[in-house]
Amino acid sequence: MDLEFTEENRSAASVVSLVASRSATYRPAAVSFDRQELRDILGLYGRKVADGEWRDYAIAATEQKAVFSIYRRCTEFPLYRIEKAPKGARKQGAYSVVAASGLVLRRGHDLKRVINVLDKILKIVSS
Repeated sequence: MDLEFTEENRSAASVVSLVASRSATYRPAAVSFDRQELRDILGLYGRKVADGEWRDYAIAATEQKAVFSIYRRCTEFPLYRIEKAPKGARKQGAYSVVAASGLVLRRGHDLKRVINVLDKILKIVSS
């Protein structure tokens, strides 16, 4: 199928090529934690490191979600993942805390309330 570039189809061809080139190079911005969210997460992380419970962390940002992974040792799988997924923000909240087993410990709209599940103070019970 041979196309000749006349004035009529030249403009249509240039529109198609612009759309094709934009879609090939266009990438949506990665989801990430903002400064206040990182301050809240790292505040909790610092307290747990000082207590000797946690030792390492990793941050990942993709087009779908941002993940803050918490490790007891650097060679293990993460103990907990704090995830920010704006796709689910309207239904159940953008933030969630996920255990190593995949169990969602808490999900919600407010990050401080969600990560509070990891900052529980243990009480000594006498019998």
